[in-house]
Amino acid sequence: MSVCAKVSKHLRVAGLAFGLLTGPVLGAPERVVSINLCTDQLAMMLAAPGQLVSVSMMAQEVESSAMAIEARAWPTNSGGAEAVFLLRPDLVLAGQYSTRAAVDMLRRLGVRVVQFAPEASFQDARDNIRKMGQVLGQQAKAEEMIARFNRDLARMTAPGKRPVRAALYAANGYSAGAGTLATEIMAAAGMINIAPSAGLSAGGTLPLERLVLAQPDVVIRAARYDGTSRAEEILDHPAFRALPTDADAVTGPEWVCGTPKLVHAVAAMVHVRNKIVANQ
Repeated sequence: MSVCAKVSKHLRVAGLAFGLLTGPVLGAPERVVSINLCTDQLAMMLAAPGQLVSVSMMAQEVESSAMAIEARAWPTNSGGAEAVFLLRPDLVLAGQYSTRAAVDMLRRLGVRVVQFAPEASFQDARDNIRKMGQVLGQQAKAEEMIARFNRDLARMTAPGKRPVRAALYAANGYSAGAGTLATEIMAAAGMINIAPSAGLSAGGTLPLERLVLAQPDVVIRAARYDGTSRAEEILDHPAFRALPTDADAVTGPEWVCGTPKLVHAVAAMVHVRNKIVANQ
């Protein structure tokens, strides 16, 4: 028998024993483990004290997580089935595209796993906040969070002149088109994302030539990482450098997940839009 098979066998036996000892889970879960960056953040916001016992390693990465500092209060996990199982969770929170092998193994071991789809709109964000509240037994807290999110968005009204035409641009020429969270952020800030009209649907590569020909009022740049990479060379191209930019027109971790932190992304883009409109 291979080492992997032996480990799997021992885990199955342990899972049966664990299930017999604990019995059925009633009411709100008591030991919750998250293995996805976005479920990490929603769980940190909504879980009762002591209810969340571990978050993914990405939760503490400042480049990706809008709650990297807060995440230091929790132990991290690698997302592997063995490591997660040993934390004795009665609920595991995962993304729709979390490692399939880990999710399947945990379910075979009798662990409840709830998966969340990635958000492509503010409504998706509201739906996932509500879903997280339900699975954690924190429905009232989730509804309060949604109401506050709606109020904060409603307060962000842009000036009444023509919408600012904008585009997101990152390493390898990546941009965001229709049906993306980035487009919704821009729209809420009074910006029109030019990527769809330049031929890009959803997310993907937008050739620099098309970006230049589209003549955006501002290019929103993705934050650059330390060091150098060939993927980011396009951001140093003279044609790109000639496009209109703004020091504050930069994406950040708040753009990644459908949490109330989206409000900060919108606020930053409203600030950029106001400056552009004032100079028109």
